[in-house]
Amino acid sequence: MPMNNDEALSGAALVKETARLIRLARSHWDAHENGACRKERERALALYARLSPEQKREIPQALLVWLRYRSEKYFGEGRTKPRKK
Repeated sequence: MPMNNDEALSGAALVKETARLIRLARSHWDAHENGACRKERERALALYARLSPEQKREIPQALLVWLRYRSEKYFGEGRTKPRKK
């Protein structure tokens, strides 16, 4: 099985890619593209989980707030389900 590009990342490149994916997910969110937002958010969370505590501090606070709290309200397990039309 070929190695995913995300798996090859480490160090500063891992931090940079994590921040980029959070920004990308947030831009999809702003454009009301929920499927694309969910996909990029999941990728960002997977990379964020690989960061060391020191590396996590390098991610801008505004991005972390969106990733952890704002998006969790809409994409997390306890979210309110969309209404049927």
